Amino acid sequence: MSTGRGTIPEEIIESVLKQHDIVDTVSKHVHLTKQGKYLKGLCPFHSEKTPSFTVTPERQIFHCYGCGIGGNAIKFRMEIEGLTFPEAVRIMAEDANIPFKDAAGADPTPRNPELEALLQAHEWSAKLYHFLLKNTEHGKPAMEYLKARGFTDKVIDQFQIGYAPARWDTLVQFLDKRSFDLSLMEKGGLLAAKQDGTGYVDRFRDRVIFPIHNRTGKVIAFAGRILGEGQPKYLNSPESKLFSKSRTLYNLHQAKTAIRKTGQIVLFEGYGDVISASEAGVHNGVATMGTALTESHAAILRNLADEVVVCYDGDNAGQAAALKSIPILENAGFHVRISLLSEGLDPDEFIQKYGPERFMRQIIEGSVSSIKFKLINLKKNYITPGADEEAKVPYIKEALEVIAPIASPTEREIYLKELSAELKVSFDSLKQECNQLRTDMQKKQQDGDNNPKTWNNGRHKKGQVQAPVLLPAYHAAERRLLSFMLQNDEVATYVNQHLGDSFNIDDHAAVAAYLYAYYAQGKTPDASRFIASLHDDRLEKTVSSIAMMETPQEWTVQELDDCIREIRKYPIRQDIERKKEQMVSAERAGDFMGAAQIASEIIALERQMNEK
Repeated sequence: MSTGRGTIPEEIIESVLKQHDIVDTVSKHVHLTKQGKYLKGLCPFHSEKTPSFTVTPERQIFHCYGCGIGGNAIKFRMEIEGLTFPEAVRIMAEDANIPFKDAAGADPTPRNPELEALLQAHEWSAKLYHFLLKNTEHGKPAMEYLKARGFTDKVIDQFQIGYAPARWDTLVQFLDKRSFDLSLMEKGGLLAAKQDGTGYVDRFRDRVIFPIHNRTGKVIAFAGRILGEGQPKYLNSPESKLFSKSRTLYNLHQAKTAIRKTGQIVLFEGYGDVISASEAGVHNGVATMGTALTESHAAILRNLADEVVVCYDGDNAGQAAALKSIPILENAGFHVRISLLSEGLDPDEFIQKYGPERFMRQIIEGSVSSIKFKLINLKKNYITPGADEEAKVPYIKEALEVIAPIASPTEREIYLKELSAELKVSFDSLKQECNQLRTDMQKKQQDGDNNPKTWNNGRHKKGQVQAPVLLPAYHAAERRLLSFMLQNDEVATYVNQHLGDSFNIDDHAAVAAYLYAYYAQGKTPDASRFIASLHDDRLEKTVSSIAMMETPQEWTVQELDDCIREIRKYPIRQDIERKKEQMVSAERAGDFMGAAQIASEIIALERQMNEK
């Protein structure tokens, strides 16, 4: 992922890192257990059963020994939420009430020309579509459709709803006249290439257009609903450099203030539901974009609130999707409630039929716990009209499997009493079966380090220690030297004078160069702060790995010289190996004079190496 640091002042980055402790930041997503001065957990970026994800509070960094990813708190937020560097800093600055401006007093933006062009094109395209809806004859049918759905002028403006005419080249001409690269616009999802390869056409035609914004409020994609007959009925922009469905939530940029204020998120399936619910007074609503809820969605939302109300369609598909969302949200740490929409209606239809007040009272405020929702769904499957008494048995069995894992004895008893009254079955017998089931489940439960969250549960047992990878001597020496340099600016000065950029591994040479420049600015040793100054993902991983090394604080010139000597020997050793191969080839070819000359060169190189 490109970091795109833009023009964010260094003071803001430093303030953000000071206000966001690495342990607090990571703990919202990863269950950490203390091991000496480190904390360990299962890596959220790749699948693993034994924890290799390590956090160092002292140095304010994280590193995964499994997949190699590492960095500071900003880097973690970037990766876990799919953010650019400026987006992550902006969000973290907002969370800590740190003013977010560049040196000139403006909002800093990424320095990626292609991304800047795409963002500008999306912004102008949104304005064009909105203008065409409100001010042209072409837009009248679309406006009539929206008014029929109950959308007011205020909400149309608030959500910047627009209209794409039934022409092939409205947007093509609009962007071409403004000198945008049309091939880039096609890659960014605004246009589509003609099948014969002769040019481009508008991707959206004869559709009501709903702009999709990123978390900071920039337009990054569009969703379009067709007005007449045709397929698909709904069309989203394709995945692009700006837009990822699995990491984008519709209306989050507007809803986040209300979410923070209420401590609650209302999760919908579609943008129409979000807009209708907003009219009804639900200002903390967001929606997934034509895809199932993902762990990335849950991670993004988890930083904003503790409770989610899932308000999906009332049909079988919607209720099944709500059921699937529960473990994702609960594993992320949410308290989950589910809305019960009657008659198979979706939220928009319910509001149109019964009005906003009933929607708020019955659907949002009347939402039920995830356990209650699971039990209601089970009952529908087993206790149907005309079912005999025998249907109770499998229902009770599955209902107890839902109730038994509940940690709170009081909460378990409440559900058991409801089940007893509902089915006219002895409470004591239900409680006895539930307790037995809990005992059986606990016996079967694996000895993990995070049992409440099985997705992040490793079988971390003593004795299961992975054998360390043995590095070549020169490689180990370079890492050790860089580790000392990260901890001490005097060491960096000494190494610069006696080794400079003569590291054998390119990444190590680059890290050393950055360190020399870092200390030249008068900065003090700080691994997290140094990582924030880098501009390369690979180097961030390298530094986080080296910073995790158990290198003593104390050092001696002799120790530094030993490392430098080992590093300088390696290229000579490589030359010797090549010369030996040349000597063997010469002997096989019968060139004994040449072989003797090479042998003398080898002796000279060996003498040079021993003198190092």
